[in-house]
Amino acid sequence: MNITVSKPFLPPLERYLSYLKLIWEKEWLTNNGPMVREFEARLKEYLNLDYIVYVSNGTIALQLALKILNIKGEVITSPFSFIATTSAILWEGCEPQMVDIFSDTLNINTSLIEEAITDRTSAILVPHIFGNPCDVQKIEEIGKKYRLKIIYDGAQAFGTYYDNRSIFAYGDIATISFHATKLFHTVEGGALVVRSKEIERKLRMMRNFGFADEYAICGLGINAKNSELHAAMGLCNLFHVKDIINERKRISERYDKNLEGLPIKKQKIAEGTQYNYSYYPVIFPEKDVLEWTVSQCQKMGIFPKRYFYPSLNQLSFLKKRTFCPVSEYIAERILCLPMYNNLSVSTVDLISEIVINALRG
Repeated sequence: MNITVSKPFLPPLERYLSYLKLIWEKEWLTNNGPMVREFEARLKEYLNLDYIVYVSNGTIALQLALKILNIKGEVITSPFSFIATTSAILWEGCEPQMVDIFSDTLNINTSLIEEAITDRTSAILVPHIFGNPCDVQKIEEIGKKYRLKIIYDGAQAFGTYYDNRSIFAYGDIATISFHATKLFHTVEGGALVVRSKEIERKLRMMRNFGFADEYAICGLGINAKNSELHAAMGLCNLFHVKDIINERKRISERYDKNLEGLPIKKQKIAEGTQYNYSYYPVIFPEKDVLEWTVSQCQKMGIFPKRYFYPSLNQLSFLKKRTFCPVSEYIAERILCLPMYNNLSVSTVDLISEIVINALRG
């Protein structure tokens, strides 16, 4: 048995091969080919959004978002996230200003944001943790009040809707990851969702070294392009998103049933959310119970993951270390249990039994 925390969904091979045949016929592998353009168009249609730019991964999407918005100085962010949220800020020469999280939703604590704002603050960049929407109304209210740009890291949020709109419809820019571990993937990939045709146009140049056309270099750029083969995987997988989310919901509900009444906490999903069931995190009462659970799972060939550990405010290379007690507490005790399509009921029951035994001592 080898059960990992996630496993990529693979579409029917025949469908992918049909796209590969078209790629072979055109002999166009990259550089904004027809598959990439079709994929972007299909994404816009699927999400009911107007301006989307497909790039090579979710991290470069964050970096491009910071660059296109000309973000300088301090950027308010959450310490409870994947490292890319913070590293993108640092990579672009900005300073992350950590703000602690809510203990229930695991998203940034909006009541603490204003006290962290200084005259050097230029943006708020926060993730929708495990696909659970941040308090977007409050964050955007703060952004308007202090004239701050807002970037949402939606790496885990594909398929989540809030107030009957895609969660990517909020903020100045929303970024997406299409990494193979995500419920919807293109093997590697990412995207930026923006609010104007002009920003979309500029991002298309920036992802292609700054070229506006074959010869005209109109500004600073980088190589953030993605290939026809990756776009083809995305086109295939778009057919299956609804079924993928329904399957993950089924697995989540089985975990819920098995673990009901135990002294663990689960993430509170924001009201008004159509959730995507991207992960199944549980918060243990003590760190040693979590560690025992992990060791017992590994003996059985099961590999849950400590998302997210450590709390990013504790990174050794940060110039400014901020005390974030809630994030630090959660990071020590949270564990994501395996969650992916075709995970069998018997395996979910086995994992649940290990958790139950750990909690009962």
